[in-house]
Amino acid sequence: MIFVLLGIAIVYVLTISWLIYGYTKVSLYNKKEVAPKTTFSILVPFRNEAENLPILLESIAKLKYPTDLFEVLLIDDASEEKFQIPNFKFQITLTNIIRQSNSPKKDAITTGVPLANNEWIVTTDADCIVPENWLLKMDAFIQNHTVEMIAGAVTYECKPSFLHHFQQLDLTSLQGATIGSFGINKGFMCNGANFAYTKSLFQKLNGFAGNDKIASGDDVFLLQKAIAQCPEKVHYLKSKDTIVRTQPTDSWKALFHQRVRWASKTSSYQSRFGIGLGLVVFAGNLSLILGLVAGFWGWIPFLYFAMLWLAKFIVDSVLLYTTHRFLRPSKMRYVLASSLLYPFFSTSVALYAVFGSYEWKGRRF
Repeated sequence: MIFVLLGIAIVYVLTISWLIYGYTKVSLYNKKEVAPKTTFSILVPFRNEAENLPILLESIAKLKYPTDLFEVLLIDDASEEKFQIPNFKFQITLTNIIRQSNSPKKDAITTGVPLANNEWIVTTDADCIVPENWLLKMDAFIQNHTVEMIAGAVTYECKPSFLHHFQQLDLTSLQGATIGSFGINKGFMCNGANFAYTKSLFQKLNGFAGNDKIASGDDVFLLQKAIAQCPEKVHYLKSKDTIVRTQPTDSWKALFHQRVRWASKTSSYQSRFGIGLGLVVFAGNLSLILGLVAGFWGWIPFLYFAMLWLAKFIVDSVLLYTTHRFLRPSKMRYVLASSLLYPFFSTSVALYAVFGSYEWKGRRF
């Protein structure tokens, strides 16, 4: 058994090390801004977000970008309370979702894209806050690159609690894997809270056709389709000026269901690298649980388990610290405690994603 666990540990360490190398290959984008030129349509799908939407719109109102070069489209997914649009200097359009699949989020974007007046579509979530240079830096990147799809970074607004910082570490690992995969030309993942693409590319890819039966994945499936057809036009924008902040969940149950929703789409990935990485991460976490059980019952020396855990902890910490320096100026917290809990949490999420269901926005999938 020890040789199986050792083999998994070696593959895991090498894989994460490859992602760390990839992360270093993606440079920070610090080029000087050019005169604003690109026009954007910001799409915001929402359901029952009356408290969060005004905060998002206030952050959009603070954008250092000409208001005549962007618009906001709010797509209401059958909210129980109707949202009243505040007065802002930029154009806001509120429309109702047209449901046609098993995925409300994909339906919302599919509803919004034809209504967009501009070529560049930018998606974000209702519970987000966008930075003031968000569109300015994106416009400069577009003007300096041949690009039709851009993935960007997302981080959490954390309170000083273990639950929030546990989520931040988990999201940091996902962001690190995302950037690292782009660095080794294996991009497969992005976050719809900070995602942009041209309307013409969306239409060329036939939108979400082929994966509209899966409730989540409005971001990664579109990204993977684009990379499969035109990888040279898909880029990651690594800039501190474009990091979008979002809200962590406030309960372990909500966090579990959110992560199950994220994990449920992995088996449908078009990216073989993405599927392989998911299996390696699952095996790496499961092996620690099996090693702990084996060490407890005396099937293997407990020292072997400790060495396996330490190897995983070290390589994970390098990726986490490297990514955290980019995402947040604050100090990482609860790293050790999270590393002890994470194998159990991650393995439970992966298994439940295969055999169970989850709740999202008051619906069960």
